[in-house]
Amino acid sequence: MGKALDGVRILDFTHVQSGPTCTQLLAWFGADVIKVERAGAGDITREQLRDIPDVDSLYFTMLNHNKRSVTIDTKNPEGKLVLEALIQKCDVLVENFAPGALDRMGFTWERIQELNPKMIVASVKGFGPGPYEDCKVYENVAQCVGGSASTTGFDDGPPVVTGAQIGDSGTGLHLALGIVTALYQRTMTGRGQKVLAAMQDGVLNLCRVKLRDQQRLERTGVMKEYPQYPNGTFGEAVPRAGNASGGGQPGWILKCKGWEADPNAYIYFITQAPVWAKICNVIGKEEWATDPDYATPAARLPRLKEIFAEIERWTMSKTKFEAMEILNGHDIPCGPILSMKEIAEEPSLRKTGTIVEVDHPTRGKYLTVGNPIKLSDSPTEVTRSPLLGEHTDEVMAELGYSLEQISALRVAGAI
Repeated sequence: MGKALDGVRILDFTHVQSGPTCTQLLAWFGADVIKVERAGAGDITREQLRDIPDVDSLYFTMLNHNKRSVTIDTKNPEGKLVLEALIQKCDVLVENFAPGALDRMGFTWERIQELNPKMIVASVKGFGPGPYEDCKVYENVAQCVGGSASTTGFDDGPPVVTGAQIGDSGTGLHLALGIVTALYQRTMTGRGQKVLAAMQDGVLNLCRVKLRDQQRLERTGVMKEYPQYPNGTFGEAVPRAGNASGGGQPGWILKCKGWEADPNAYIYFITQAPVWAKICNVIGKEEWATDPDYATPAARLPRLKEIFAEIERWTMSKTKFEAMEILNGHDIPCGPILSMKEIAEEPSLRKTGTIVEVDHPTRGKYLTVGNPIKLSDSPTEVTRSPLLGEHTDEVMAELGYSLEQISALRVAGAI
Protein backbone atom coordinates (compact mmCIF):
# COMPACT_ATOMS: atom_id res chain seq x y z
CA MET A 1 0.00 0.00 0.00
CA GLY A 2 1.40 3.37 -1.02
CA LYS A 3 1.48 6.59 0.93
CA ALA A 4 -0.74 9.58 0.21
CA LEU A 5 2.20 11.82 -0.75
CA ASP A 6 4.44 9.24 -2.40
CA GLY A 7 6.51 10.93 -5.12
CA VAL A 8 6.36 14.39 -3.56
CA ARG A 9 9.77 15.77 -2.67
CA ILE A 10 10.07 18.56 -0.11
CA LEU A 11 13.09 20.84 0.27
CA ASP A 12 12.96 21.67 3.96
CA PHE A 13 14.62 24.94 4.98
CA THR A 14 12.80 25.03 8.31
CA HIS A 15 14.00 25.14 11.89
CA VAL A 16 12.70 25.32 15.47
CA GLN A 17 8.97 24.42 15.53
CA SER A 18 6.50 25.99 13.11
CA GLY A 19 8.16 24.87 9.87
CA PRO A 20 9.31 21.45 11.13
CA THR A 21 5.75 20.72 12.33
CA CYS A 22 4.55 21.26 8.78
CA THR A 23 7.23 19.21 7.04
CA GLN A 24 7.04 16.38 9.58
CA LEU A 25 3.33 16.04 8.86
CA LEU A 26 4.03 15.88 5.13
CA ALA A 27 6.73 13.27 5.77
CA TRP A 28 4.27 11.18 7.79
CA PHE A 29 1.99 11.15 4.74
CA GLY A 30 4.82 9.82 2.59
CA ALA A 31 6.60 12.87 1.18
CA ASP A 32 10.39 12.68 0.85
CA VAL A 33 11.49 15.54 3.10
CA ILE A 34 15.11 16.66 2.65
CA LYS A 35 16.11 18.90 5.55
CA VAL A 36 18.90 21.35 4.69
CA GLU A 37 21.07 22.21 7.71
CA ARG A 38 24.23 24.08 8.56
CA ALA A 39 27.34 21.91 8.71
CA GLY A 40 28.55 21.35 12.25
CA ALA A 41 25.49 22.94 13.86
CA GLY A 42 22.24 22.16 12.11
CA ASP A 43 18.81 23.13 13.35
CA ILE A 44 19.31 25.15 16.56
CA THR A 45 16.90 22.89 18.42
CA ARG A 46 19.33 19.96 18.14
CA GLU A 47 21.08 21.47 21.17
CA GLN A 48 18.25 23.35 22.89
CA LEU A 49 16.81 21.97 26.14
CA ARG A 50 19.07 18.93 26.06
CA ASP A 51 18.52 16.29 28.70
CA ILE A 52 21.44 14.10 27.54
CA PRO A 53 24.83 15.75 26.84
CA ASP A 54 25.92 15.89 23.18
CA VAL A 55 22.77 14.12 21.96
CA ASP A 56 20.02 15.62 19.80
CA SER A 57 17.40 17.10 22.11
CA LEU A 58 13.83 15.87 22.37
CA TYR A 59 12.85 19.29 21.01
CA PHE A 60 14.55 18.37 17.72
CA THR A 61 13.77 14.67 17.55
CA MET A 62 10.04 15.12 18.18
CA LEU A 63 9.69 17.57 15.27
CA ASN A 64 11.85 15.93 12.62
CA HIS A 65 10.78 12.32 12.24
CA ASN A 66 10.74 10.62 8.84
CA LYS A 67 13.10 13.20 7.28
CA ARG A 68 16.53 13.09 5.66
CA SER A 69 19.27 15.55 6.64
CA VAL A 70 21.86 17.14 4.35
CA THR A 71 24.41 19.76 5.30
CA ILE A 72 25.14 22.47 2.74
CA ASP A 73 27.02 25.76 3.05
CA THR A 74 24.60 28.13 1.34
CA LYS A 75 27.23 30.89 1.27
CA ASN A 76 29.66 28.74 -0.72
CA PRO A 77 29.23 29.25 -4.51
CA GLU A 78 29.44 25.50 -5.10
CA GLY A 79 27.00 24.94 -2.26
CA LYS A 80 24.56 27.27 -3.99
CA LEU A 81 24.85 25.16 -7.13
CA VAL A 82 23.88 22.12 -5.08
CA LEU A 83 20.84 24.01 -3.78
CA GLU A 84 19.90 24.96 -7.31
CA ALA A 85 20.03 21.30 -8.28
CA LEU A 86 17.79 20.43 -5.34
CA ILE A 87 15.29 23.15 -6.27
CA GLN A 88 15.12 21.74 -9.78
CA LYS A 89 14.38 18.26 -8.41
CA CYS A 90 11.91 19.13 -5.63
CA ASP A 91 8.21 19.95 -5.67
CA VAL A 92 7.97 22.20 -2.61
CA LEU A 93 10.37 24.49 -0.74
CA VAL A 94 9.32 25.17 2.85
CA GLU A 95 10.97 27.90 4.94
CA ASN A 96 10.42 29.80 8.16
CA PHE A 97 13.40 32.12 8.02
CA ALA A 98 13.21 35.70 9.23
CA PRO A 99 11.56 37.97 6.63
CA GLY A 100 13.81 38.50 3.59
CA ALA A 101 16.37 35.81 4.47
CA LEU A 102 15.65 33.64 1.43
CA ASP A 103 16.01 36.64 -0.87
CA ARG A 104 19.36 37.53 0.70
CA MET A 105 20.55 33.99 -0.02
CA GLY A 106 19.93 34.72 -3.70
CA PHE A 107 16.79 32.60 -3.95
CA THR A 108 14.09 35.13 -4.71
CA TRP A 109 10.72 33.94 -5.97
CA GLU A 110 11.74 34.99 -9.47
CA ARG A 111 15.01 33.01 -9.31
CA ILE A 112 13.24 29.92 -8.00
CA GLN A 113 10.70 30.19 -10.82
CA GLU A 114 13.55 30.31 -13.33
CA LEU A 115 14.99 27.11 -11.88
CA ASN A 116 11.67 25.30 -11.47
CA PRO A 117 8.40 26.94 -12.59
CA LYS A 118 6.45 24.12 -10.91
CA MET A 119 8.01 24.79 -7.51
CA ILE A 120 5.69 25.65 -4.61
CA VAL A 121 7.35 27.98 -2.10
CA ALA A 122 5.69 27.77 1.31
CA SER A 123 6.55 30.16 4.12
CA VAL A 124 5.73 30.72 7.76
CA LYS A 125 6.00 34.34 8.80
CA GLY A 126 4.96 36.20 11.92
CA PHE A 127 2.63 38.65 10.20
CA GLY A 128 1.09 38.97 6.79
CA PRO A 129 1.55 42.07 4.61
CA GLY A 130 1.16 45.23 6.66
CA PRO A 131 2.99 47.42 9.16
CA TYR A 132 4.51 44.49 11.09
CA GLU A 133 5.44 42.13 8.26
CA ASP A 134 9.20 42.53 8.89
CA CYS A 135 8.94 41.67 12.60
CA LYS A 136 10.10 38.39 14.04
CA VAL A 137 7.50 36.39 15.95
CA TYR A 138 7.78 33.47 18.36
CA GLU A 139 5.15 31.23 19.93
CA ASN A 140 3.96 33.40 22.80
CA VAL A 141 4.17 36.57 20.72
CA ALA A 142 1.87 34.94 18.16
CA GLN A 143 -0.60 34.03 20.88
CA CYS A 144 -0.62 37.64 22.03
CA VAL A 145 -1.00 39.32 18.64
CA GLY A 146 -3.53 36.73 17.44
CA GLY A 147 -6.05 37.43 20.21
CA SER A 148 -5.55 34.29 22.30
CA ALA A 149 -3.78 35.77 25.34
CA SER A 150 -6.18 38.68 25.84
CA THR A 151 -9.09 36.25 26.07
CA THR A 152 -7.36 33.57 28.19
CA GLY A 153 -7.19 33.51 31.97
CA PHE A 154 -9.44 34.90 34.67
CA ASP A 155 -11.02 38.33 34.76
CA ASP A 156 -9.07 39.43 37.84
CA GLY A 157 -5.69 38.38 36.46
CA PRO A 158 -3.32 39.19 33.58
CA PRO A 159 -3.54 37.78 30.06
CA VAL A 160 -2.33 34.17 29.90
CA VAL A 161 -0.71 32.15 27.11
CA THR A 162 -1.84 28.56 26.59
CA GLY A 163 0.36 25.47 26.84
CA ALA A 164 -0.89 24.40 23.40
CA GLN A 165 1.56 25.62 20.76
CA ILE A 166 -1.12 27.27 18.66
CA GLY A 167 1.33 29.84 17.29
CA ASP A 168 4.07 27.51 16.09
CA SER A 169 2.55 24.06 15.61
CA GLY A 170 -0.85 25.55 14.81
CA THR A 171 0.60 27.61 11.98
CA GLY A 172 2.59 24.61 10.75
CA LEU A 173 -0.65 22.68 10.41
CA HIS A 174 -2.21 25.55 8.48
CA LEU A 175 0.82 25.67 6.17
CA ALA A 176 0.63 21.92 5.50
CA LEU A 177 -2.96 22.33 4.32
CA GLY A 178 -1.88 25.19 2.07
CA ILE A 179 0.86 23.04 0.54
CA VAL A 180 -1.33 20.05 -0.29
CA THR A 181 -3.94 22.43 -1.70
CA ALA A 182 -1.31 24.06 -3.93
CA LEU A 183 -0.08 20.63 -5.02
CA TYR A 184 -3.62 19.71 -6.01
CA GLN A 185 -4.07 22.94 -7.98
CA ARG A 186 -0.75 22.31 -9.74
CA THR A 187 -2.13 19.08 -11.18
CA MET A 188 -4.54 21.26 -13.19
CA THR A 189 -2.46 24.39 -13.88
CA GLY A 190 1.05 22.93 -14.04
CA ARG A 191 2.30 25.98 -12.15
CA GLY A 192 3.84 26.50 -8.78
CA GLN A 193 2.79 29.27 -6.43
CA LYS A 194 3.62 30.94 -3.15
CA VAL A 195 1.91 29.75 0.04
CA LEU A 196 1.99 31.96 3.13
CA ALA A 197 0.85 31.10 6.64
CA ALA A 198 1.27 34.03 9.01
CA MET A 199 1.36 33.13 12.71
CA GLN A 200 -0.94 35.98 13.67
CA ASP A 201 -3.46 34.77 11.10
CA GLY A 202 -3.20 31.15 12.26
CA VAL A 203 -3.81 32.02 15.91
CA LEU A 204 -6.74 34.25 14.98
CA ASN A 205 -8.25 31.42 12.93
CA LEU A 206 -8.17 29.28 16.08
CA CYS A 207 -9.69 32.15 18.09
CA ARG A 208 -12.56 32.91 15.75
CA VAL A 209 -15.21 32.41 18.45
CA LYS A 210 -13.71 35.37 20.31
CA LEU A 211 -14.02 37.56 17.21
CA ARG A 212 -17.63 36.38 17.08
CA ASP A 213 -18.06 37.44 20.70
CA GLN A 214 -16.49 40.85 20.07
CA GLN A 215 -19.24 41.62 17.60
CA ARG A 216 -21.93 40.27 19.91
CA LEU A 217 -20.57 42.42 22.75
CA GLU A 218 -20.62 45.56 20.61
CA ARG A 219 -24.29 44.95 19.79
CA THR A 220 -25.63 43.85 23.16
CA GLY A 221 -23.14 45.09 25.76
CA VAL A 222 -23.38 41.78 27.62
CA MET A 223 -22.72 38.06 27.00
CA LYS A 224 -24.79 35.90 29.29
CA GLU A 225 -22.67 32.75 29.01
CA TYR A 226 -19.58 34.56 30.38
CA PRO A 227 -18.88 34.38 34.14
CA GLN A 228 -19.05 38.20 34.35
CA TYR A 229 -22.83 37.86 33.96
CA PRO A 230 -24.92 38.93 35.82
CA ASN A 231 -22.91 40.56 38.59
CA GLY A 232 -19.71 41.53 36.79
CA THR A 233 -19.05 44.23 34.26
CA PHE A 234 -18.22 44.14 30.57
CA GLY A 235 -15.86 46.60 28.91
CA GLU A 236 -15.37 47.35 25.25
CA ALA A 237 -13.38 44.18 24.46
CA VAL A 238 -14.06 40.48 24.95
CA PRO A 239 -13.04 39.67 28.54
CA ARG A 240 -11.14 36.70 29.89
CA ALA A 241 -13.67 33.97 30.59
CA GLY A 242 -11.84 31.68 33.00
CA ASN A 243 -12.93 28.12 32.29
CA ALA A 244 -16.21 29.02 30.61
CA SER A 245 -16.79 27.06 27.43
CA GLY A 246 -17.17 30.07 25.16
CA GLY A 247 -20.21 28.53 23.50
CA GLY A 248 -23.84 27.74 24.04
CA GLN A 249 -23.13 24.87 26.46
CA PRO A 250 -21.99 26.28 29.85
CA GLY A 251 -19.03 24.43 31.33
CA TRP A 252 -16.51 24.76 34.13
CA ILE A 253 -13.56 22.92 35.70
CA LEU A 254 -14.53 21.34 39.02
CA LYS A 255 -12.56 19.77 41.84
CA CYS A 256 -12.58 16.01 42.26
CA LYS A 257 -11.57 13.72 45.11
CA GLY A 258 -7.91 14.22 45.99
CA TRP A 259 -7.62 17.74 44.62
CA GLU A 260 -5.81 18.92 47.76
CA ALA A 261 -2.72 16.84 46.83
CA ASP A 262 -3.13 16.31 43.08
CA PRO A 263 -3.04 19.48 40.95
CA ASN A 264 -4.85 17.63 38.15
CA ALA A 265 -7.68 16.05 40.20
CA TYR A 266 -10.30 18.02 38.29
CA ILE A 267 -12.94 17.40 35.66
CA TYR A 268 -14.50 19.61 33.01
CA PHE A 269 -18.27 19.47 33.36
CA ILE A 270 -20.78 20.76 30.78
CA THR A 271 -24.38 21.48 31.78
CA GLN A 272 -25.80 20.47 28.42
CA ALA A 273 -29.48 21.37 28.16
CA PRO A 274 -30.82 18.02 26.79
CA VAL A 275 -29.40 16.10 29.78
CA TRP A 276 -30.24 18.68 32.47
CA ALA A 277 -32.74 16.38 34.19
CA LYS A 278 -30.12 13.62 34.33
CA ILE A 279 -27.61 16.03 35.86
CA CYS A 280 -30.13 16.96 38.54
CA ASN A 281 -30.73 13.30 39.36
CA VAL A 282 -27.02 12.44 39.50
CA ILE A 283 -26.13 15.25 41.92
CA GLY A 284 -29.22 14.78 44.07
CA LYS A 285 -31.02 17.97 43.09
CA GLU A 286 -34.03 16.38 41.36
CA GLU A 287 -36.20 19.42 42.16
CA TRP A 288 -34.09 21.63 39.87
CA ALA A 289 -35.40 19.75 36.84
CA THR A 290 -38.83 21.41 37.25
CA ASP A 291 -38.03 24.50 39.32
CA PRO A 292 -38.63 27.53 37.01
CA ASP A 293 -35.43 29.12 38.37
CA TYR A 294 -33.36 26.21 36.97
CA ALA A 295 -35.47 24.29 34.46
CA THR A 296 -34.49 26.26 31.33
CA PRO A 297 -31.11 27.31 29.94
CA ALA A 298 -32.07 31.00 30.11
CA ALA A 299 -33.07 30.66 33.76
CA ARG A 300 -29.81 28.90 34.61
CA LEU A 301 -27.44 31.44 33.07
CA PRO A 302 -27.50 33.98 35.93
CA ARG A 303 -27.18 31.10 38.43
CA LEU A 304 -24.26 29.22 36.90
CA LYS A 305 -21.89 29.96 39.78
CA GLU A 306 -24.36 28.47 42.28
CA ILE A 307 -25.08 25.51 39.99
CA PHE A 308 -21.45 24.60 39.46
CA ALA A 309 -20.78 24.91 43.19
CA GLU A 310 -23.50 22.34 43.83
CA ILE A 311 -22.20 20.04 41.10
CA GLU A 312 -18.70 20.38 42.57
CA ARG A 313 -19.95 19.14 45.92
CA TRP A 314 -20.80 15.93 44.07
CA THR A 315 -17.60 15.70 41.98
CA MET A 316 -15.45 16.18 45.10
CA SER A 317 -16.80 12.87 46.40
CA LYS A 318 -15.48 11.01 43.33
CA THR A 319 -12.14 10.66 41.58
CA LYS A 320 -12.10 12.24 38.15
CA PHE A 321 -12.25 8.82 36.51
CA GLU A 322 -15.12 7.64 38.74
CA ALA A 323 -17.02 10.82 37.94
CA MET A 324 -16.38 10.41 34.22
CA GLU A 325 -17.64 6.82 34.24
CA ILE A 326 -20.84 7.77 36.06
CA LEU A 327 -21.50 10.86 33.95
CA ASN A 328 -20.83 9.16 30.63
CA GLY A 329 -23.29 6.47 31.65
CA HIS A 330 -25.92 9.21 31.51
CA ASP A 331 -24.55 10.89 28.34
CA ILE A 332 -23.48 13.91 30.37
CA PRO A 333 -20.51 15.52 28.59
CA CYS A 334 -17.37 15.80 30.70
CA GLY A 335 -13.64 15.20 30.58
CA PRO A 336 -10.98 14.59 33.23
CA ILE A 337 -7.99 16.93 33.37
CA LEU A 338 -5.25 14.57 32.18
CA SER A 339 -1.65 15.27 33.11
CA MET A 340 1.15 14.69 30.61
CA LYS A 341 2.21 11.70 32.72
CA GLU A 342 -1.26 10.17 32.42
CA ILE A 343 -1.35 10.83 28.68
CA ALA A 344 2.10 9.29 28.20
CA GLU A 345 0.99 6.14 30.02
CA GLU A 346 -2.45 5.80 28.38
CA PRO A 347 -2.56 2.41 26.51
CA SER A 348 -5.28 3.46 24.06
CA LEU A 349 -3.13 6.32 22.75
CA ARG A 350 -0.25 3.89 22.16
CA LYS A 351 -2.59 1.53 20.32
CA THR A 352 -3.83 4.21 17.91
CA GLY A 353 -0.35 5.59 17.23
CA THR A 354 -1.12 8.93 18.84
CA ILE A 355 1.76 8.28 21.27
CA VAL A 356 4.68 6.38 19.74
CA GLU A 357 7.90 4.95 21.14
CA VAL A 358 10.87 5.54 18.83
CA ASP A 359 14.41 4.15 19.06
CA HIS A 360 17.25 6.58 18.33
CA PRO A 361 20.90 5.53 17.78
CA THR A 362 22.35 7.95 20.34
CA ARG A 363 19.36 8.85 22.53
CA GLY A 364 17.82 5.39 22.86
CA LYS A 365 14.08 4.93 23.23
CA TYR A 366 11.79 7.91 23.77
CA LEU A 367 8.13 8.82 23.44
CA THR A 368 6.82 11.16 20.79
CA VAL A 369 3.54 12.35 19.37
CA GLY A 370 2.43 10.39 16.32
CA ASN A 371 0.35 11.52 13.38
CA PRO A 372 -2.90 13.05 14.70
CA ILE A 373 -4.57 12.48 11.33
CA LYS A 374 -5.37 8.87 10.46
CA LEU A 375 -5.85 7.83 6.81
CA SER A 376 -7.16 4.32 6.15
CA ASP A 377 -5.15 3.91 2.92
CA SER A 378 -2.00 5.73 4.08
CA PRO A 379 -1.01 4.44 7.54
CA THR A 380 1.77 6.34 9.26
CA GLU A 381 4.96 4.70 10.46
CA VAL A 382 6.95 7.11 12.63
CA THR A 383 10.68 6.71 12.04
CA ARG A 384 13.46 8.45 13.95
CA SER A 385 14.81 11.90 13.21
CA PRO A 386 18.02 12.07 11.16
CA LEU A 387 21.48 12.66 12.54
CA LEU A 388 23.08 15.88 11.31
CA GLY A 389 24.04 15.48 7.65
CA GLU A 390 23.28 11.76 7.75
CA HIS A 391 21.92 11.65 4.21
CA THR A 392 24.15 14.17 2.43
CA ASP A 393 25.98 11.61 0.28
CA GLU A 394 22.77 9.71 -0.44
CA VAL A 395 20.92 12.79 -1.66
CA MET A 396 23.91 14.04 -3.66
CA ALA A 397 24.08 10.71 -5.47
CA GLU A 398 20.37 10.99 -6.29
CA LEU A 399 21.09 14.39 -7.84
CA GLY A 400 23.60 12.72 -10.18
CA TYR A 401 26.86 13.60 -8.41
CA SER A 402 29.62 11.00 -8.61
CA LEU A 403 31.64 9.87 -5.60
CA GLU A 404 34.55 11.97 -6.85
CA GLN A 405 32.39 15.06 -7.22
CA ILE A 406 30.92 14.57 -3.74
CA SER A 407 34.41 14.23 -2.29
CA ALA A 408 35.53 17.41 -4.07
CA LEU A 409 32.53 19.35 -2.79
CA ARG A 410 33.29 18.22 0.72
CA VAL A 411 36.91 19.31 0.40
CA ALA A 412 35.70 22.69 -0.87
CA GLY A 413 33.43 23.04 2.16
CA ALA A 414 30.29 23.24 0.02
CA ILE A 415 28.79 20.22 1.79
